[in-house]
Amino acid sequence: MRLKPLDVLSLLAVMLVSIGAAVVNPGEALAQAPKTETAPAAAIEVKPVAPEVKPPAPPAAGPTTEVVENPYGLEALWRQGDFVARGTLIILMIMSIGSWYIGIVKVIEQARMLKDGKEADDKFWHAHSVQEGVAMLKEDSAFRFVAEKSALAAAHHATMQTKQLDLNTWVGMALQRAIDVVSNRLQSGLAFLATVGSTAPFVGLFGTVWGIYHALTAIGIAGQASIDKVAGPVGEALIMTALGLAVAVPAVLGYNWLVRRNRVAMEFIRHFGGGVHMSLLGRGGRTRADSES
Repeated sequence: MRLKPLDVLSLLAVMLVSIGAAVVNPGEALAQAPKTETAPAAAIEVKPVAPEVKPPAPPAAGPTTEVVENPYGLEALWRQGDFVARGTLIILMIMSIGSWYIGIVKVIEQARMLKDGKEADDKFWHAHSVQEGVAMLKEDSAFRFVAEKSALAAAHHATMQTKQLDLNTWVGMALQRAIDVVSNRLQSGLAFLATVGSTAPFVGLFGTVWGIYHALTAIGIAGQASIDKVAGPVGEALIMTALGLAVAVPAVLGYNWLVRRNRVAMEFIRHFGGGVHMSLLGRGGRTRADSES
């Protein structure tokens, strides 16, 4: 059977295509192999990594101040001082505490007396008799004490058989004694304030002299006037001087102020006592309100 040229050409074309496919297929397989291997890697979802958040740094500490113990203060004075220095400090402390205690007590006492004086003016002079006015006042009132002593003196004079003194002199003497008792009660404690105010600076000066003595002794032992040998004893001397003045100044100021207030309170007492005296003598024991009615 003879083939036609066209069939021969077709057969050759088919053979060439088969050979080319066989040659080309290995290359395609090789080209497709990496794709099949990398496909799963491409399918994996890659999540973004969040940036690491670091905790805030602690604030920088400020400059620390080192507390240095004062080697020349009151504590050092008490710890390093001898029995003389400690005794001087104790005396000054007792003086200071006593002055403040007496000052506070006297202020309270004077304020109560001034209050009792106003009460006496409101109640006593509106009573119908001295005895009734006395009963209206407080039992611990100085004004009641003065009026009661005067009324008792007048009653005692009426029962006397031999009246060598008249009623005026008798009641006046009793009234003056009562006023003196009140005055002495007001002035109690003021002598301590006066003593502290006059002696505390000298007690502090004694401590000053003793501290300077220690400073000179330290210099003599060391053989040289270095600041570390002199600062401690001289510091003790200056502290003693300051303490003496700190105790004396309040005592003097308190003494002068309390004496002034005592004078005001005693003026109220004397004025009230004069009114009681006149009531017992001129009105026969009646008060101002009863005599004017």
